[in-house]
Amino acid sequence: MIQVQPVNGKKDQKAFTMFPWKIYEGDKHWVAPLIMDFKTIFSPKHPFYEYGTMQHFLARRKGEVVGRITAITNGLHEEHQEKDTAFVGFFECINDQDVANALFDAAFDHLRKKGKYKRVYGTANPSISYDYGLLIDGFDDAPRIMMTYNPKYYVDLVNGYGFRKLKNLFAYRLDVDKAINHPKLSRINELVRKRYNVSLRPLNLKKLAEDVKIIQHIYTRAWEKNWGDVPMTDSEFKELAKAFKPLADPNLIQFAYINNEPVAIIVAMPDWYEVLKSMNGRLFPFNFLKLLTQKKSHTWSRVILLGTLPEYRNKGLDGLLCYEALKHAKERGIKYAEGSWILEDNVMMNRAMQNFFGEVYKTYGIFEKAL
Repeated sequence: MIQVQPVNGKKDQKAFTMFPWKIYEGDKHWVAPLIMDFKTIFSPKHPFYEYGTMQHFLARRKGEVVGRITAITNGLHEEHQEKDTAFVGFFECINDQDVANALFDAAFDHLRKKGKYKRVYGTANPSISYDYGLLIDGFDDAPRIMMTYNPKYYVDLVNGYGFRKLKNLFAYRLDVDKAINHPKLSRINELVRKRYNVSLRPLNLKKLAEDVKIIQHIYTRAWEKNWGDVPMTDSEFKELAKAFKPLADPNLIQFAYINNEPVAIIVAMPDWYEVLKSMNGRLFPFNFLKLLTQKKSHTWSRVILLGTLPEYRNKGLDGLLCYEALKHAKERGIKYAEGSWILEDNVMMNRAMQNFFGEVYKTYGIFEKAL
């Protein structure tokens, strides 16, 4: 018999947090999340709780934990997108459709009782601004920083409950040498710089608060018309800036200016998952030293944000920023870059990755089911 109950108390919280270690035991591609970071999900100080709710559930059979899930509501999504859509996330489950069905039933029943939702999207951990989507293709490689990873059978479990795929999200693989050594791209980017009198500068860690505000402004304006977009709050941006400050390479985060106005950004990060992979979720007592000693030992980077103010689009600024960031990536020995994630119907962003000879090497799915 399968029992699904809300997470209640520290013992349940620990069981919820640690359950993935059971699912991914022996999986060479999985990157364990930092336990100390994951615990913030249970803290009322987490920025998501300013506008959303999360109810966590655990599934047990004969007293053993066999799955987990979270029912999620998102007030910002309701304000900027569909008012009648809720979410499920943090889904982990043994390969058993009955267990998966019991988890989804519990989450759906919780959301149905609120009386305002007609559909559920998944998976969101906990929203589009965090880890988003279910991996559906590209299982032969580890995830890059802040990207999801899951067993292939999760797709069957989700489909088996009656979800349908709503959107594909693409991850592109870029060969850094191939991208920056192509003479045509170099000439085009130099023409863009001269034609529009563009100046570039890296992130200024001494004025981080000011630069974060610029990133937030451009990010909000650049993505506001995208499917599913929800603007991040001031608290979320501050929290992310705090978390990534010790990990950032300022040269991989570039700002484009025209007439002394910041009009476009690229935010790329070294793939710190390459380092975290060996930590097994624990930063202390000694693993934190790896963050200091392995700062320049990355093979991969990830382009997380690439955005241009709407009135400055179609000027080649995205290509110019990509070229500059990839050039600095090469200088620190990085061989590959992932551009992710990109909506399947975002023509401009897909074209930007293809212009740098990027190839889709992973696909993630957003799934939908009527409530």
